[in-house]
Amino acid sequence: MQVQSLAISWQIYDMERTPLALGLVGLCQFVPIFLLSLPAGEIADRFDQRRVLAIAQLVQALCAGLFVACSVYTPHQALPFYAILVLFGAARGFSEPCSQSLLAFLVPPDRLARSIALSSSVLTMTVIAGPALGGFLFSAGPVTTYSICLASFVMAAGLTLTCGGRRLDHTVIADGSRWARVVEGIRFVRHRPIVLGAISLDLFAVLLGGAVALLPIFARDILHTGPMGLGILRSAPAVGAALVAFWLARRPIERHTGSRMFWAVAIFGVATIIFGLSGNFYLSFAALFVTGAADMISVFIRSSLISTATPDRMRGRVSAVNMLFVGASNELGGFESGVTAAWFGAIPAVVWGGIGTLVVVGLWMRFFPPLRHVDRLSDVAPGA
Repeated sequence: MQVQSLAISWQIYDMERTPLALGLVGLCQFVPIFLLSLPAGEIADRFDQRRVLAIAQLVQALCAGLFVACSVYTPHQALPFYAILVLFGAARGFSEPCSQSLLAFLVPPDRLARSIALSSSVLTMTVIAGPALGGFLFSAGPVTTYSICLASFVMAAGLTLTCGGRRLDHTVIADGSRWARVVEGIRFVRHRPIVLGAISLDLFAVLLGGAVALLPIFARDILHTGPMGLGILRSAPAVGAALVAFWLARRPIERHTGSRMFWAVAIFGVATIIFGLSGNFYLSFAALFVTGAADMISVFIRSSLISTATPDRMRGRVSAVNMLFVGASNELGGFESGVTAAWFGAIPAVVWGGIGTLVVVGLWMRFFPPLRHVDRLSDVAPGA
């Protein structure tokens, strides 16, 4: 996904040369994710997540194949690429709630916090390698890049089906219509201030601090580097996140959990402002590195809080709500960044986004005191 994301953003910006074109890349994925995540969460609570996830990954492979065809037959027309991104967003709408809820079924409960940190570290390693590899592969052309993505999605689908672990006990699933069960997941999150506060804090931080979506502009027009430089910049947040994730896998956060989450999001906002104001490649890399490190602390705490507070029968639906708030906000944040950059310029869009993130931190500390006062993760009981 990371390789493909870099290739798409560079290819479309190379065609259109407008910030709005990059914003539409995010919007095309956000709309199907927004529409499908909640039903997908209900499906994840009724069927084996492994099978649903594997099917979604095969659809993603199909999208990579379509990108190959478009690169061969319509390499200078952006519209077909946008249409495929809608289908890709639909596949993500099903895959991400399933993958988020699956981890709790693969490990014992007493190892969940460390497993989240380890899983995050492995994921961020791929986020480091993906953009850098994407920048390298794209020098060989988009057809080669998307072909490798196609093979990788097919391989991922096969490996997903081999995952072991325990299965959900379907006898404890509540009766009722599909819509009623979707609403039950929304109601569960709404009535738990710790879960709602953690999810919504990340939502607005990602929505406002979406500097990554504008990286092709910064790489080409401000920092004057090519696809390889773009890949390095895209990898910078993941490098910071990976180092923090490996540290958390060995030494998970045990005290002052809530307040540390707020501090992490505030640091993310400050680093975003520094990146927006920087005209130096190395300072920009360092600022993005810090955003990734701070975001990983926030992600670890949020994921741990949600996993601890959610009973098994609700994991798919709560993961879907989390995906809707946080995962989809990456794409919506990309669209917001593209629109504001088109209106005001890339630099003001990033700087004001970072300032907005700091404002949100202050407001959320006031609106969600139960989240701010969380000390130990073990203090949060299922249903809290």
